[in-house]
Amino acid sequence: MPHTYLRSGIFLAPFHALEENPTLAIERDLELVQHLDRLGYHEAWIGEHHSGGFEIIASPEVFIATAAERTRHIRLGTGVVSLPYHNPFILADRMVLLDHLTRGRAMFGMGPGALVHDAKKIGVEAADQRPMMNQSLDVIVRLLAGETVTEKTDWYDLTDARLQLPCYSQPVMEMAVAASRSPTGALAAGRHGIGMLSIGGTSPDAMTQHARNWGLYEEQARAHGKTPDRRNWRLVSLFHIAETRERARENVRFGIEKFAQYFRDVGTFPIVPHGIGDAYEYLLDNQAACIGTPDDAIAYIQRLLDGSGGFGAILELAHNWADWPATQRHYELMARYVLPAFQGSREWRQDSYGFARDNSEVFRAQSQAAVQTEIDRLKARRPAAAE
Repeated sequence: MPHTYLRSGIFLAPFHALEENPTLAIERDLELVQHLDRLGYHEAWIGEHHSGGFEIIASPEVFIATAAERTRHIRLGTGVVSLPYHNPFILADRMVLLDHLTRGRAMFGMGPGALVHDAKKIGVEAADQRPMMNQSLDVIVRLLAGETVTEKTDWYDLTDARLQLPCYSQPVMEMAVAASRSPTGALAAGRHGIGMLSIGGTSPDAMTQHARNWGLYEEQARAHGKTPDRRNWRLVSLFHIAETRERARENVRFGIEKFAQYFRDVGTFPIVPHGIGDAYEYLLDNQAACIGTPDDAIAYIQRLLDGSGGFGAILELAHNWADWPATQRHYELMARYVLPAFQGSREWRQDSYGFARDNSEVFRAQSQAAVQTEIDRLKARRPAAAE
């Protein structure tokens, strides 16, 4: 698939070390979204988590409503709402309100719930999470389309449920389903022809699984009369860049090991397995992350595009590997030097510069001739004026 434009964004879980002040950490997350808005990033997806101590945003909708008041352009998505944790009617109604409050900048990302210990706290078994997600998604799609739903399951009971407001976004707000190792997300997204959020890393092995999931998405979409569009596929990856590779490496020493330890201790699967002594070396050796320069990031994204067949948006996992100033600088370097390589924003300038450069001798001669003509014309008028 030829790509003329790749959208940019972040996937904000968030991840915050246990020794940090949580209030200040959440405030910094809001400041990050403001920073990205100024830099021209297209989207930010905000997670929902309720335990584990590291990912501390419990309601992406509340965070989005706050961030929307502080930003102008960036689109804000739930990344993702765990559908088994909520009544589908109440959740759909709440998301429609958010769509109106943000004037169409809200996006509805959903999934089964990543942390088993979150689900256990409200009596949801891990084996039930994905079937519950599918039940809820089917109802939400119908509600957002304006249907009246009467449906009873073992975890919700809807009687003549119909939303009192349509979406602000027409015909409906944008939706996407998280897809990782399980095929559930890809099948659900394809069935409804909505977006797919591929999480779980971008190592070569992970990319093989993501490509397989996209294939399932396309099959399901076509089987249900939908047209698959790779622009609706978002890929989450790991980056940190600086002016030099050495500086990038020093920057991530700030937090990369704490991030890796969280996934070993608490996360559903370890991004850096047990027994690995250096997370930085492991992620580089396995091509699971890009830690380097803007040129390294360009090459890394190009590899993902080539290996996947193409996708519509690259989302950077907001991981807090570096301290705050180096993190801000990373996103500035991405916006200034990396993302334009995939957005067609430099080519016209380069063509214009090249044309002017290649014809500079001709243009200089014409300019000098024009100036000399005016000088000669003035000289010709002066004798006449004297007479």
